[in-house]
Amino acid sequence: HRSGLGLGAGDLLWWPPTTYDRREITRRLRFIPLATSFRSAYAYDNVLYNVAGEVIAAVAGEPWEAFITRRILEPVGMRGSNAWNSRSAAGPNDAWPHARVEGTVRTIPPFRSDNVNPAGGINAGAEDMARWLIVQLDSGRTASGRLFSAGSARELWGIVTPIPAGEPPRELAPFRAEFNGYALGLGVRDYRGNKLLTHTGGLPGFLSRVAMVPSHRVGVAVLTNAESGAAFNAIAWWVLDYYLGVRPAYDWLTAYRTIQARDDSALTAAVSQAASERDRASRPSLPLDRYAGTYRDAWYGDVVIARNGDGLSITFCCSPDLTGTLEHWQYDTFVARWRDRSLRADAFVTFALNPDGSIDQVKMAPFRPDVDFSFDFQDLLLTPVRARE
Repeated sequence: HRSGLGLGAGDLLWWPPTTYDRREITRRLRFIPLATSFRSAYAYDNVLYNVAGEVIAAVAGEPWEAFITRRILEPVGMRGSNAWNSRSAAGPNDAWPHARVEGTVRTIPPFRSDNVNPAGGINAGAEDMARWLIVQLDSGRTASGRLFSAGSARELWGIVTPIPAGEPPRELAPFRAEFNGYALGLGVRDYRGNKLLTHTGGLPGFLSRVAMVPSHRVGVAVLTNAESGAAFNAIAWWVLDYYLGVRPAYDWLTAYRTIQARDDSALTAAVSQAASERDRASRPSLPLDRYAGTYRDAWYGDVVIARNGDGLSITFCCSPDLTGTLEHWQYDTFVARWRDRSLRADAFVTFALNPDGSIDQVKMAPFRPDVDFSFDFQDLLLTPVRARE
């Protein structure tokens, strides 16, 4: 996560599900502008796990899924797990994803694209996650031998990239850290005087956290079929506190409820302020027909804006779910309202004009502050295809 790419850069190449395969996703990374210089800053990035998966497949001579199954899941005894997103929520004993959509918690479609399984394609339940935690806490030992050495465990758990610890909200005072960083696939920090190893996981409708305190040989995995970081965090820290002997028990549930209420209030205020500052009397500079056309971004590809009755539609050509209408917001800015409301990712679409009134370029940005960072609309720079040909 020190490549120089920004947070979540390139996620639109795989999320929502696209027609690009892993090889094409990897090839297109070269066109994404860097946010920082190489290895100078930490920024979590999903698509580079796809690259790692491609390296494994090339070296091992078999798909990433087969390699992970043979070399990790089977030795650990994770017989109920698999490494394919396409098998998510597919069986009678599988959880189904839920999320809050326009104010109501409801089921949403599961993410079943295999084009980036290396970034989040492992499906596992409580028993198998417990088996994985035991192997981790026992420095790689399994019933049949070693998955990795004790030396490898120390390397996996050692900080590679220091990250400022910062100050937590006052309600989370017990979570204040003296050190913080990222190791090899795990976050590392101190918690109540102990080294804590942790990481989250997330796909639409599913969020999870794994946390381990090696000095106490205790680990916890919290798996949810909803989208509430407050829920899995409150559970994880309460369980760790119990095994660490913290008395009296800290009320994590109330703490996270208070923070959630404050965040919800701030989000409502921000959305309301943006709406109040909008110039509703403004009109587009051009007739709607003049905005229609094919636009191209160097790393994503083509986006088509078309006249649709008395309005405009927008379609991301390689992302079937990113299809919707353009509603005028103000001046030459519109809002893309996606037909699939479970995406929760409406976006501003702003046209910039040349002196002669033709369209020079189009930029996008999330419509609300709570749009997931994987919708990296802000990294797109769309230009009319006709201007290049």
